Order: sequence, then structure tokens, then C-alpha cells
Amino acid sequence: MSILYRDILYPIFEELHHDKKSLASCLRVNKIWCEIVIPILWRNPWERSTLWKKEILLNVIISHLSDEARNNFDQHFSFFKNSYKRPLFNYISFCRHLNLEVIENMMNIYIQYEEFRNDVLKLFINKNADYTHLYMPNNHDYHLIPEVEQCFSEIEFLKCNGKVNDNTLSILAKTCKSIKELKIYSYENDYNYQIAKLIENQKELFSISFLNNGRSSRKIIENSLIKHADTIQYFSTWEQPKTKVLTSFVNLKILKLINASPFVKLEWDNIKDLTLPSLHTLIACDIPINYLINLIESSGRNLIKIYYHHNHDAVTVNDDKKFIQAIYQNCPDLMYLEFLYKNKNNIDFEKLLINCQHLKRLDFCIYFYYNVDHKRYSWDNLFNILAKSSPPSLFEFAFKYTNDNPKLESLRLFFDNWEGRHPISLKFKKERYHHYDESGYDELIDLIERYKKKGVVKKYIYYYDDEDSDLLEIYKAKKSH
Repeated sequence: MSILYRDILYPIFEELHHDKKSLASCLRVNKIWCEIVIPILWRNPWERSTLWKKEILLNVIISHLSDEARNNFDQHFSFFKNSYKRPLFNYISFCRHLNLEVIENMMNIYIQYEEFRNDVLKLFINKNADYTHLYMPNNHDYHLIPEVEQCFSEIEFLKCNGKVNDNTLSILAKTCKSIKELKIYSYENDYNYQIAKLIENQKELFSISFLNNGRSSRKIIENSLIKHADTIQYFSTWEQPKTKVLTSFVNLKILKLINASPFVKLEWDNIKDLTLPSLHTLIACDIPINYLINLIESSGRNLIKIYYHHNHDAVTVNDDKKFIQAIYQNCPDLMYLEFLYKNKNNIDFEKLLINCQHLKRLDFCIYFYYNVDHKRYSWDNLFNILAKSSPPSLFEFAFKYTNDNPKLESLRLFFDNWEGRHPISLKFKKERYHHYDESGYDELIDLIERYKKKGVVKKYIYYYDDEDSDLLEIYKAKKSH
């Protein structure tokens, strides 16, 4: 009966693996629940590692050391004198993500003795370890640790600093054959031929990300990807490609192009005439808009997500017009769109709403052209278009980086015009440096609550630029006290 009980609970808890708070609350129910939940929670204990969490985590790690090693710690570091007794579970054995970046960071903060560092590393790198995800920092001598080859042989995800010790890279290239997702950063040295060899040796590489700028080694690495042209479905880069390797990715589904140097004019010529027939998600930031328009026109039939950011001064109103036209003329199945909205292109924006009947969510980076007397008109005009022409599937809107916030009267008119449709979800960014008027917040809360009761508004979030918390809920909580 207990086996059946576990078989039922396990898939339920697996569905909650991203909801750490809910999983943690399950630990106290009974022994069986605890035994199922603990391995899920410890699969990746490194997520969101704040300084306070690192202290706790390091104490738990040290509790797994031998008594002799722990006594040595206690003699050298008062911080660890209250470290936990030997735990009931072997938590480290449940880890499937080995984040050596976090481990090295913790040891650099609290432990600076090489002997103690090796004791900690051996807890994770041994013949009994079974990892699927590996996060490898820069130049450390992991190749000297016994059983490192066996430990890393089955990884499917690798985040790798291009300055990794060449001997360690050689071991990874020789032993790792099952990597599906590879993220490379700081690949700026010419000696990184081992990264190209690592790429070539994989059986089915699915995803590749270049996380910051590279130099001459970048061409070598890009050329090594051609072997995986049929299997790569995700490609991300923070720098213009050095070769035309993207033209080889016939099955590419997600493309992310980020200009890490937006104030430096880059040509991006290797994406100039790009066609990707299987593409369904396009993410771009500060990329030449004419190249993106060409890509949407040649590959837009399967696109369901487009996210495009750029400096509003760098792109003309006419370029924005062509961008919107390319979308509604070539992307009939589009569901999610994030873009810079300029109110001088309202006619084409309305055509987009009419032609893209599968839209579910719009995220606006607002830039209004107005004079002091016409601020409200800009919002009213946009809200009228949304209420009039949004397809039935569209009811989620987010507004970011605005140079003007909507007035209560504009919101009220929008809600009135939306009445009778699917309840709307709205998110507005609040600039951190703008202090809100508490009396205005009272009125805003009253307005939102009134339309929630009418069934017009499902959710309204007013958030800072550096967080995603609901300021209205925070404010209501403060008022209740």
C-alpha cells in the first residue's frame, strides 16, 4: 500500500518542482511525504543563491564531511562551530545539478584553505555522483580530482566559462557525449579549440548560447556547430555571428539575438538574408530592424512569439511601420508580441490586431509622441484601439518603460469599453524614482476593485522596473495595518 501511495504522490510533487514553498510545506505531513519531497528539493539547491542562503547551504554541505574533516573546520573557522550534526538524509546524493560556480564562490567567501576546498569538492565529485547539469567556472584544476571523468560523463546541460582549465576542457571533450544544452561565456581566448572539439563530440546538441563577446575563437566554435545543423533548435548570441552558420539551422525554432554593445554600430551582415522556415520564437534587442523585417517576411508563417527591443531614437517611425506591417502580413498565427509602441503608427497597429486573430498577450514598450496638452489622448487612443479591435483571444497586456502613465479616467473608459469580454489582465511598470501619491493609490485601488467585481478586470499589477511584485497588494496590506 505504501508503494502505491508513493507512486501516486511522486508525479504530483513533480508537478510542483518549481514551487519550492509549496513543496517545503509538504515536508511536515509525514515521513513518506518527506522522503519523496527531499530529493526533488535537492535536485538543484543552487537556485536563487543569496548570501544568506549560501551560509545555510554551506553548513549543510559541511555536515556531510567526515568527523575528522569537520573537526578541522571547527578549529579554523568559528563560523562553523554551530554547523549541523550529521543529517538524516544524504542531501548531496540527491543533487542532479552541480553548480561549481556557486560552490567556488562560497568557498572564496568562507574557506580559503586549499585542503578544505578539496574536501568539499570530493563530496560532489566522486564515482557515486549522477549529474545531468553542470555549471563550470573559470580556471580551476578539476581534472586533478579522481573520478572526475566518470562523474561528468552523463551530463546533458553545460554552462561553461571559456577560460576553463584546458586540461579540464579536454576531459569534458573526451567524456561528455550527451550534452543537449550548451551555454558558453567569456570565450575570448584563442586557446579554446577544446570547446569546438567538445561541441563536435556531442551526439545530439539541441541548444547553444553565447552569453557575451568573443574574439577569434568564435569562428572556430561556430564552424563546429555545422555538424549539428539538423538537431539545433535554440540559438542565442550576445554578439553578431562571425560566420553564416545560422543559415545551416534548418530546424531552428527559437532565435535570440542580443546586441551586447548597443552604443557601438555593428553590421550583423551574417543575418542579412536569413531564412528559417521552422522558426516559432524570435527575440531581438538592438538589432538592425531591416534585417529583422526580412527575417519575418521570409520565415513568419510559423512565428508565434516575437519580442523586439530597441532604442526608440535609433529606429524611425517609418521603420516601425514596416516592422508592424511585416508582422500582420506574414505571421497569421502570432500569439505573443512585445515591441516598442509609437502612437504615430496606430493605423497599422489596428491592422495587426485585426489580422493576427490568435494573439493572447501584448507587451508594450511605450513611447508617446505628444505635447503637454495631449498626454491623455495618447492613452485613450491606444485603449480605444485595444477595446475595439482586439481578437477574442487577447486579454493580457503589459506596459513597460512608459514616458507617461495612464490617468484614472483613461483606465475607467478602457474598462467600460471592455465590459462583456473576457476579464482583462494588466501590468504597468512604475519607475523606481517616481514617488506615488498615496491618495491617488486609494482611488486606483477603488477603481480596480470595482471593475474586478463587475468581472471586467481579472488582475492588475503595478510594478517597479526592477521587480515584478504587485504594488497594489503591498499597499493594501499596509493600509490594513
